[in-house]
Amino acid sequence: MVALKILPPRPSLESIRKEAKSLARDINTGHAAALARVRAQLSDSETPLTLREAQLVLAREYGFAGWHLLKEEVMRREDKGLEWTFTEAERAIQHNDVERLRQLLTEHPDLVDARTGGNERLLKATTSFAMDCRTPEKERIYTRPECTKLLIDAGAAVTSTVWTPVIRSGSAEMLRLLWSEGTLPPFLPIAAAVGDMNAVNACFEESGTLRADARPDGLDEISTLDLGFLNACRFRHKPVASFLLDRCAALDEELRTQVDAWRGRAAFVDYMCEHNLWFTPTSPWRAFVMRQLTDQIDSDNLPSYTQWLRSQTWLLGESCIDCQVELLERATWTNHGPFIEQLLDLDPAILHRSAPPESQAIEFAFEFGNTRLLPLLTRIWPVPDDLPHAAGVGDLARVARWFDSLGQPALGDLKKHYPVNNPGKLERMHWGKGNKHHVLDVAFAWACMNNHFEVAAFLLEHGANINTNWSTHEPASILHEVAFRNNWEATRFLVDHGIDLNLRDSRYQATAAGWAYNAAQNKQMAEFLIQAQEQRDKPSN
Repeated sequence: MVALKILPPRPSLESIRKEAKSLARDINTGHAAALARVRAQLSDSETPLTLREAQLVLAREYGFAGWHLLKEEVMRREDKGLEWTFTEAERAIQHNDVERLRQLLTEHPDLVDARTGGNERLLKATTSFAMDCRTPEKERIYTRPECTKLLIDAGAAVTSTVWTPVIRSGSAEMLRLLWSEGTLPPFLPIAAAVGDMNAVNACFEESGTLRADARPDGLDEISTLDLGFLNACRFRHKPVASFLLDRCAALDEELRTQVDAWRGRAAFVDYMCEHNLWFTPTSPWRAFVMRQLTDQIDSDNLPSYTQWLRSQTWLLGESCIDCQVELLERATWTNHGPFIEQLLDLDPAILHRSAPPESQAIEFAFEFGNTRLLPLLTRIWPVPDDLPHAAGVGDLARVARWFDSLGQPALGDLKKHYPVNNPGKLERMHWGKGNKHHVLDVAFAWACMNNHFEVAAFLLEHGANINTNWSTHEPASILHEVAFRNNWEATRFLVDHGIDLNLRDSRYQATAAGWAYNAAQNKQMAEFLIQAQEQRDKPSN
């Protein structure tokens, strides 16, 4: 590898990206000088050249082995060193590279300085963001307790934004670690989740009243007891759950009547310990009914779902808007339109709000390729007017409106576009501060997920990166998603347009073929992707 260019003292990452795109365009239009540059760095390359390959050529010309190394150096020189260091630390956590994390903490102690937000940011990266981790195997895959211990030893402070996802996901080992390190407050819901009966008893006065300092901020006694019961159930601590259910029932006559009329308290505790996946403050009975309803959605049992809704009419009222949102979101991402229709036919309070409640339902419809459900969802929520949503519904005219006469993105205020206006999505993708490339890539992803290939092709021609690490939950690729979801049309489109078949997800380091074979149990899809790679690897005549 021979370096031909010298990186300026204060380079611009945006300029470097534009340089790579310009090189790709020049090569694919047959520019002789550009072709010579490629052959000097990639002797086995073929045209058309992908943007990823153009980036590799440029990186090598600057003397770097790969694009990510060039990008990191540019970020250093742009005075984004701390952000780069955070990214490196998050990468070390993702790969459970304890020694690399130790090195970074030694060199950059401000990583765990509360003033930089690093302690919270990195500790959150060691926890499971959404997954159910109630089995040792899942917890091993989705959490990084060794990294957590290292960060705590380095001075990172554990806050509610850290322990809440630990409890939510049912990560027992991680919770025990935080408890043993003395980093958790002695609130009843936390003691119940840990299953420490002595600590639970210490939350009560001799009279049986809950101590004021055992309640998290903002929760009254009943809500604290309810949350404590649900947390005990989540971690299957039956003695603690039984104790707290008795306390809840003593203060809530309606709950006592409902549970006793079902199958009794012992059976109720058994059921909730086996099936409960709720963690937000709510009543035990509401959590039980919601579990019944979500089970019916997942099993596609519309008659039973309808029966539960009709028997629990309180769910349709204004005080249960959050439950209505949860059911609509669940039915959206699992693609169960009749369940959405059934709920709306019962005239729930959510239909009569002057302003719709916050929800991810519209986002789920686009993310998971279920925009066919929009006619139902738009009875409540409007579809945002931005590039990704225009792409997701396949409106090429609206998509083209976001580009100028030269074919360059003309997005205006980026904060009006998804995902720049969605910090949660940016965090899950490890994208940092959102930019126009993220908007383009999500638009392309949503077009593919919803099989709008004319729009997808247009976006590729106008700067979208087919090899982006977009995925529905965390960094992977669009190919991972469509292969996992058995979307043959989108899979073939991406393969035909040159997507890198060796892209790997951030957690398992698996290819899309690996997802198809192991996660989706789709051997035919996996073999198709393997054969496509073998075809590419054949020497050209």
